[in-house]
Amino acid sequence: METTAKPAYLIVDTETIPDGRLLSMVKYPKDELSPEAAIQRAQEEARARSREGSDFLSVSYHVPVAVCVIRVGADLALQRITCLDAPQYRPRIIVRQFWEGLARVVGSTIVSFNGRGFDIPMLELAAFRYGVSCGRDYFQTTRNRYRDGHFDILAFLNNYGACHHSGGLNLLAKILGKPGKMEVAGDRVYPLYQAGKLQEINDYCIHDTLDTYFAFVRCRVMLGEITLEQEKEIVQDAKTFLINRVTELPALQTYLANWGDWNPWL
Repeated sequence: METTAKPAYLIVDTETIPDGRLLSMVKYPKDELSPEAAIQRAQEEARARSREGSDFLSVSYHVPVAVCVIRVGADLALQRITCLDAPQYRPRIIVRQFWEGLARVVGSTIVSFNGRGFDIPMLELAAFRYGVSCGRDYFQTTRNRYRDGHFDILAFLNNYGACHHSGGLNLLAKILGKPGKMEVAGDRVYPLYQAGKLQEINDYCIHDTLDTYFAFVRCRVMLGEITLEQEKEIVQDAKTFLINRVTELPALQTYLANWGDWNPWL
């Protein structure tokens, strides 16, 4: 049974789409482009600028179409998995539910992968867009990089910008034997949205959030807060938790079907 106890950690991941209307108004005000044409043009310009050929646009132009939050206890046990505003997945409601939910669990630590660089700034700007309160205390406690109630795995592993790790969350998941990227990757979210496949986007968001959770547990080992043996018990308990919730969250079946155990090969 899922616990109603206050979580110690909130594992957060988001999936977003570009706002073509905003792009048209801000970047191409004289060209009278449709939202779709504005996105296409902006992505072409991004690819031309990028050394890797990425068409990813600035966080300023993104709105969420999926936000998954996993509640985790102080013992690192899974408590609950939630996709906000399921099954409608409306950006305005997703944003409101996120900030209202965060205000109810003041003191819980947000855990993300690159949440400092994208997810949280995106959700803050979305709160600005929709006129949503982030909570009376939020901005007083979230503007200190080292003590702000947010553990960003990417920032932790790259020494807060001192180095760069390629491979992203997918690499960390593969190291741990977890699924990582499967049928869907981030560059497929906008085409899936255009096709009306919001559930597939949110299923993908669940998978990424679970990968983030298991990467976070390994970081607790690195920090000396738990032992490797304790991590093994936590991971096994988490697997049981997921198995018991496949009926209510069918996306877990795909994750479990691609599950692997940690087994370092060197």
